[in-house]
Amino acid sequence: MSTIIESIEQRQLRRVPRFAAGDRVRVHFQVVEGTRRRTQVFEGIVIARQGSGSRETFTVRKQSFGVGVERMFPVHSPKIEQLEVVARGDVRRAKLYYLRDRVGKRARVAERRWGIEDELVLAPEPEPVAADVSGETVDEAEPEVNPEAEVESAEDGPGREAEEPAGDAAEGSSDPAADPDGPGREAEEPPGGAAAGGSS
Repeated sequence: MSTIIESIEQRQLRRVPRFAAGDRVRVHFQVVEGTRRRTQVFEGIVIARQGSGSRETFTVRKQSFGVGVERMFPVHSPKIEQLEVVARGDVRRAKLYYLRDRVGKRARVAERRWGIEDELVLAPEPEPVAADVSGETVDEAEPEVNPEAEVESAEDGPGREAEEPAGDAAEGSSDPAADPDGPGREAEEPPGGAAAGGSS
């Protein structure tokens, strides 16, 4: 085969867990229905794995209400969101086609208890989230305040707070020399009161 084709196929290969015939797997497969896209989970026993490279496939069989259902998946398909190995099977064959003729308990595969030190489930690794010293993520952190705006607010804030109490004190003072008529005298007198007082 051409080296160019091999290099293209190598780029299409995905990282998948190690599994073989007899293992029970759970396949999270994307199903497209019109404009909608959903994930369907298919769990069963791998009865065959054939091919190599980007064209490698595996067949999964399960019993659904007493009826055997088989489905073939490409190993390196981008539509497989997650591939979980639930249990290892204790078998000595590469193809388990004999399970098609068996029903009920006879169609089960014994689970292997030895040699399963490696990780059974290979989930996609979560992307690292940037966090500051306090443990707060970058998205949750408050937006930074402009330092120029802080300077302007500092100039306006304290000066006005200092002026307002002085003005309130001047208005609220009860010094008769400062305000002989007193606050609110002009509002209490009727509009024609000054004219009436001048004529008498």
